[in-house]
Amino acid sequence: MLYKSTRGGAKRISFQGVLFSGLAADGGLYIPDHLPKLGVMDVSKFVDKSYEEVAISILKPFLGDLFSEEELQTMVYDAYSGFRKRDRCELVSLSENHKVLELFHGPTFAFKDFAMQMIAQMFHQALKKIRKSITIIVATSGDTGAAAVQAFRNLEFINLYVLFPKDRISEIQRRQMTTETASNVSVVSVNGNFDDCQSIVKSIFNDTSFSERIALTGVNSINWARIISQVVYYFFTASRFSSNVKVDFCVPTGNFGNIYAGYVAKKLGANIDKLIIATNQNDILHRTLISGRYSKGEVFKTFSPSMDIQVSSNFERMIYELYQGNGNIVARKMRELHLKGSYGIEEDILNQLGEEFYSGTVSEEDTLAEIRNVFEKYNMIICPHTAVGTKVSREFFDKEKITVSLATAHPAKFAESVEKAIKTNISLPKSLEKLSVKEEKVVEAPNDVNYLKDLIKREY
Repeated sequence: MLYKSTRGGAKRISFQGVLFSGLAADGGLYIPDHLPKLGVMDVSKFVDKSYEEVAISILKPFLGDLFSEEELQTMVYDAYSGFRKRDRCELVSLSENHKVLELFHGPTFAFKDFAMQMIAQMFHQALKKIRKSITIIVATSGDTGAAAVQAFRNLEFINLYVLFPKDRISEIQRRQMTTETASNVSVVSVNGNFDDCQSIVKSIFNDTSFSERIALTGVNSINWARIISQVVYYFFTASRFSSNVKVDFCVPTGNFGNIYAGYVAKKLGANIDKLIIATNQNDILHRTLISGRYSKGEVFKTFSPSMDIQVSSNFERMIYELYQGNGNIVARKMRELHLKGSYGIEEDILNQLGEEFYSGTVSEEDTLAEIRNVFEKYNMIICPHTAVGTKVSREFFDKEKITVSLATAHPAKFAESVEKAIKTNISLPKSLEKLSVKEEKVVEAPNDVNYLKDLIKREY
C-alpha cells in the first residue's frame, strides 16, 4: 500500500516513509491510496478475538512489507503488555444504552498509550533493521507528551523532544514528562499555548534542510501510524455488541485525531452509526459544523487542557475526503487558514459532514456539574475530558441505539478539578503518587522556533 498527501504535491510513499516523515513534503498529511476492504464476514469474527488479535488484523493491510507476520505479532503483544486490563480497555455501563469506554488503563493512564506504545514498537523494529538514528519532536497539550516519553524512553536510535505549553497542563501531566531521566528525552516548556507549540513543530518540519539533517519525524496524531493504531479500539469495542444494534461513539476531541480514527473504523466496516464530537470552551470543531466556517479563535485555559486547541490538524484529512481528494482545494484552504485564520466550507459539503458527525460543546461550569452528576448518580469518578463527552452524549441519546462515550484519561491526572467538582479527595495510583517526590528536569523556552532549533543543534 502507498500513501499520498492531502495537498497533492508530494509523491506517493510506502508505510516506512509515512512512519518516519510525519508530515508530507508539501505540508500535507499522509493518507492511504485506498482503504482495504475488511469485509462483513471478517469484521464479524472479531467478537471472539482478543484486543491483540483484532489489532493484528486491522494493522496488517496498512504496513505493506515493512514487517513480517512474526514481527507484527511481537510488536503488538509487546505494545500492550504494560496495560492493566486483560482487554486493554474496559466497557462500563451507565445505563442499558449508555456505556463508557475506559481507555486509560495503559502506562500513563490516558488513551494516548494505545497508539504511542504501538508506534514506538514500530519505530524500534524498523530502526533496528536500517541502523539509523532519528529525531522525534512532539507538541503536546498534556497526555501525548507523557505517553511519548514513556513509550520512547531509552529506545536505541531515537532522540525525543517534547514541547508543552507552560502552566497550561495539569501538574501530574507535567511531572510525567519532566521527571523522566532517560538521556534520549528532552522536555521543553514553551511560553505559549498548545497551538504555539504545534506551530513551532510545523515550522521545524517545513525547514526541509534542517529536518533532513537531523532525520526529523513526528508522532503527533498527524502521523498515520497513530491514527490506524487508534482505529483498533473502535473495532474491538463495536464488535462487543450485536451487529443488529446501531452504535454511536461520542469522543471528547480537540485535534480531531481520535474521532477521525473512529471515522476510518466506520469506513473499514466497524459497526458505527454516528460519531459525536464533544468539545470544551475551545469549540472550533463544533462552531465549524454549525457555521460552515473554520475560524481560529482565542485558546482558553479550561479544566480539560488536552482539548485546549484552536487548530485541529487532523481535520485536514476530513476536508480532503469531503472534497473528493482534490489536493488543490485542500492546499488553498490551508493557505487561507495560515494567512487569514479561517476558511469557508460550502453548504453541500457541510451537509455531508453533518451526515457523519454530530457535535456539542460544554461550558466549564457544566463540566464540573457533569463530573458531580456522574459521581452522585453512578458512583463513578470521571476526568473533565470524559465529562465533556458524557454530557454531550446525552444531547444525542437514542434509546434505539447504544451510545459509547470515550473515557480518555484517569481522573487522578486532573485531581484538582475533579475534587473541586465532587467535594471529595481522590486517591492517586501509586505510580502517579511517586511523581511528587521526583526531581523535575525541564528546558524553559520562549515561543520562538529558532530557540528550539538552536537547542536541537547543540544536542544533536
